[in-house]
Amino acid sequence: MMADTGLARWASHSERSRGRRHPEPPPAPRTEHQRDRDRIVHSTAFRRLVYKTQVFVNHEGDLFRTRLTHSLEVAQLGRSMARLLALNEDLVEAIALAHDLGHTPFGHAGQDALHECMHAHGGFEHNLQSLRVVDELEQRYATFDGLNLSFEAREGILKRCPRAIAERLELSEPGGVGRRFLEGLQPSLEAQLVNLADEIAYNAHDIDDGVRSGLLTLAQLEGLPLVDRFRGEALEAHPTLAGQPRRLLAETLRRMLSAEVYDVVECTAARLREADPADADAVRHLGPMVGASAALREQSLSLKRFLFSALYRHPQVMDTTDRARAVVHELFAAYLARPAELPPDHAAHADLPRAVADYIAGMTDRFALREHHRLTGRRAFDAGVF
Repeated sequence: MMADTGLARWASHSERSRGRRHPEPPPAPRTEHQRDRDRIVHSTAFRRLVYKTQVFVNHEGDLFRTRLTHSLEVAQLGRSMARLLALNEDLVEAIALAHDLGHTPFGHAGQDALHECMHAHGGFEHNLQSLRVVDELEQRYATFDGLNLSFEAREGILKRCPRAIAERLELSEPGGVGRRFLEGLQPSLEAQLVNLADEIAYNAHDIDDGVRSGLLTLAQLEGLPLVDRFRGEALEAHPTLAGQPRRLLAETLRRMLSAEVYDVVECTAARLREADPADADAVRHLGPMVGASAALREQSLSLKRFLFSALYRHPQVMDTTDRARAVVHELFAAYLARPAELPPDHAAHADLPRAVADYIAGMTDRFALREHHRLTGRRAFDAGVF
């Protein structure tokens, strides 16, 4: 097996992986986590992310972030921080590229609606669905369902898990990815790093998309410490940007992202030096090791609160998400009432509600809108959107 080189002793070393659910020969000349990344990139679920929403529904513009571009940005930020911390970059990239594979169409509105539909059938949560995608739903290999990813990649994908679900996972896979939620342990440093890279990416790109959409203005961003600081630095270095708002915003966000990355790296490195874990397993018994400084955390929370009220709860966004939620509810009801409308493998599933949820969760925004129109005869949005 090919070994990782140059990693810290507390990093996840591929040659020490806890393995895969279905044993396979070593992936020479790749490492185990390079294999994980490659399988994710070639999966059907990964390709679908290009037409799945972040904040704006797919038809609202070609330049807004999608789940795919978001995942790529998380992977880039994660790899940059992993390299500076001597962590396993390939594992970070694999987790980042897979963390949203189970997300529904229409962003969080779709997830919330599908959870409501599945309330009496075990609920729906996109982290668990992402694990379900890589463990069961992808069908690309002759001898097993799913992608048969390493334990470390699967653990990183399952960011959160209610105790009842963790107990169910433990029954089906003793000592597996549900165990840490029962024992109060931490995931790998690489998984922790992706969780934080996800948050950093959200803040920056939602500002960018919000301003691009016209729903946010540069004036609204004034008074936000995390933005004001770097806009001031940008104007001091490049005074002509005062008359170029798009360039000014881009330069501000570039500086903000860089500062957040270096802050996280510095604070995490200091925690690791102090804790001095012997190896990756020792990390699991410590508190969270990857994190930003207290000042940056507070500024980030302030920005999140602003985005929640000014963008995510903007009347135009709320109108779109209300319609999207209705689409998911009506699709679920239609398929449940008429299983013959499902693909044969879904219609024949012993647990029909879960099969319907799997099918809807796998849809892109535009396919969901087409199916909704086909099944109901109504258009949720304007006639030209799909």
